[in-house]
Amino acid sequence: MTKAKRTENRVTMAHVFKTIIWPRRRHLFLGLFLIIISRFSGLVLPGASKYLIDDVIPSNDLNMLKWLVLVVVAAITIQATTSYALTQILSVEAQHLISKLRSQVQRHIIQLPIRFFDNTKTGELVSRIMTDVEGVRNLVGTGFAQMIGGVLTALISLALLIYISPLMTLYVLVPVIIFGLISLKAFGKIRPIFRERGKINAEVTGRLTETLGGIRVIKGFNAEEQEIKTFEAGVERLFLNVKASLTATSFVTSAATFLLGLASAGIMGIGGYMIMDEQMTFGDFLAFTLYLGFMIAPIVQMSNIGSQLTEAFAGLDRTEEIMNAPLESASNKRTIGLPNIKGDIVFKNVSFAYEPGKEVLKEISFQAPEGSVTALVGTSGSGKTTIAGLAASFLNPDSGIITVDGVDMQKISLDSFRSQLGVVLQDDFLFEGTIRENILFPRPDSPNDKLIDAVKAAHVQEFTDRFEDGLDTLIGERGVKLSGGQRQRIAIARAVLADPRILILDEATSNLDTESEALIQASLKVLMQGRTTFVIAHRLSTIRQADQILVIENGEIVERGKHEELIAKEGRYFQLYTYQARI
Repeated sequence: MTKAKRTENRVTMAHVFKTIIWPRRRHLFLGLFLIIISRFSGLVLPGASKYLIDDVIPSNDLNMLKWLVLVVVAAITIQATTSYALTQILSVEAQHLISKLRSQVQRHIIQLPIRFFDNTKTGELVSRIMTDVEGVRNLVGTGFAQMIGGVLTALISLALLIYISPLMTLYVLVPVIIFGLISLKAFGKIRPIFRERGKINAEVTGRLTETLGGIRVIKGFNAEEQEIKTFEAGVERLFLNVKASLTATSFVTSAATFLLGLASAGIMGIGGYMIMDEQMTFGDFLAFTLYLGFMIAPIVQMSNIGSQLTEAFAGLDRTEEIMNAPLESASNKRTIGLPNIKGDIVFKNVSFAYEPGKEVLKEISFQAPEGSVTALVGTSGSGKTTIAGLAASFLNPDSGIITVDGVDMQKISLDSFRSQLGVVLQDDFLFEGTIRENILFPRPDSPNDKLIDAVKAAHVQEFTDRFEDGLDTLIGERGVKLSGGQRQRIAIARAVLADPRILILDEATSNLDTESEALIQASLKVLMQGRTTFVIAHRLSTIRQADQILVIENGEIVERGKHEELIAKEGRYFQLYTYQARI
């Protein structure tokens, strides 16, 4: 979906016509052609009924009766066939559009900055992708075509009604106009209700996703009842929203029933009087009544179609809102490609804040030379992870500059940089599937010998050899069937296979037992050789061989140097190291 100018964050009919309806004009024009044939076929019955009563029956013309019945049957057959074809053509195209929009929204969301995901629930994003776009089926599907066909039928029927009796037609139009005004007012109020429903549904889905993902924590703290109450409160909000929309739509439907019922009662009286006064034949009255039904039915149906179209526009409002969020690579500055990064990274007076006025980093400056290991040490919340996030291009500095091989990182295309980046996080994410699929994730087309090398380097075979299916063992959602150490070794094997030039390690050995840690420390030494590596260190014993150690406190570098130098200074690093040693 393209971006467009909107008023009050609402998608306009002009925008919908340009981006959704017009590109599918062939399907819609074919649909309109079929619905016109269908509606004209439907108008045969009232005309045939008038001819039957006024001409065929009084003259006892059996031959004409046979032809009349054949014409009616043919009209009904055409009507049924065109209705079936209409549903097949437009409904299929509507579902195709939904699938394309889902793909577009998913593509856009997945390219948004990390900061966006930090502030948005996963379940809410799932709702945006899967639910919000469904309403467009009523724009491209049979709903929109039925509305156009209904309007066309109503206009043709109106012309025939005027031809039969202008007086009775005038009487009918008064309640129809009143109903139209009520509908416009009601649907104007319903659209915000549908928008709010999408928001509530996303919140409830988001919380439910979190609940199911954290089921072990919930059960561990005996918090099932608490989560049940939270979900019930969300469902109640959703119910009240649906109730509000149903109240509005049912009011429109009831108004239609009442006003058009009054019209029918009036027609009965006026028509009866005109027949008795011989101003109208019984056949004319029957035809008028049937044509009136053809005019009123689409109008009543519009209350339902109008609700569907209102829901579609509300969903598009939310979809357009997220599609207007700027992409991570939206900046026109990122035009430089670095196909062969050496890995010389320099921070020059870099400051960063997640919230305005609350700086996390304050004019940080340091150099991480090509192939070096830089360890980041400090208390929780000091800014270590933020520095690593900046080095990985997940975040952009608010001021200062970060260069890679002398080039401003914010000018380097993300594809060229991240294709040479590897990350191993403290709680690394594994996808549902097999161990093999997870290791191959960064390089799906890697040859088997490269895979085996990565498996050996991370000592993954130490535990896969005990599994019946080996590397093809299914690990469950987020690797739930594996121990923390096993998951970490798979994550390290994944990084080995990626063969990056820049490596981010968020205490890659923190989840390992002593035996596993010794194995991984050896493999990490191999992995880090020749690569610019940033290590976020919680266990200070693991970074003694780092080329430089940066001690971060309150967003500033308070000490820097090698392990022996910092120990000799007996400063902040010495305090942290000796404290952990006592533990």
